[in-house]
Amino acid sequence: QVQLVESGGGLVQAGGSLRLSCAASGSIFSINAMGWYRQAPGKRRELAALIISDGSTMYADSVLGRFTISRDTAKNTVALQMTSLKPQDTAVYYCKARGVALISGGYYEDSWGQGTQVTVSS
Repeated sequence: QVQLVESGGGLVQAGGSLRLSCAASGSIFSINAMGWYRQAPGKRRELAALIISDGSTMYADSVLGRFTISRDTAKNTVALQMTSLKPQDTAVYYCKARGVALISGGYYEDSWGQGTQVTVSS
């Protein structure tokens, strides 16, 4: 079993910064990719940023240049540094681990955290 726990959400004024962190736990052998998705009220969950095991990254156009994703592969953690925040960044942010291989030989295609609220006031 894989558990993802996010932290770092909160309320911030427009133009401010926040850092989200996520830690994956369990008998993990490897994780192919980790990312952050977000879901605003009434909208679909969307990718914000993704980082793959080789270090390559992918960002939504709406956050490019403002958000930075980083990963500690040894610790199975991923962080999202968010700067120049805008009210439209307000959403619940979910951590996702894709392609989790367990030491026991088990495999999880997708694992999600519970989400952390980010609210940006104007």
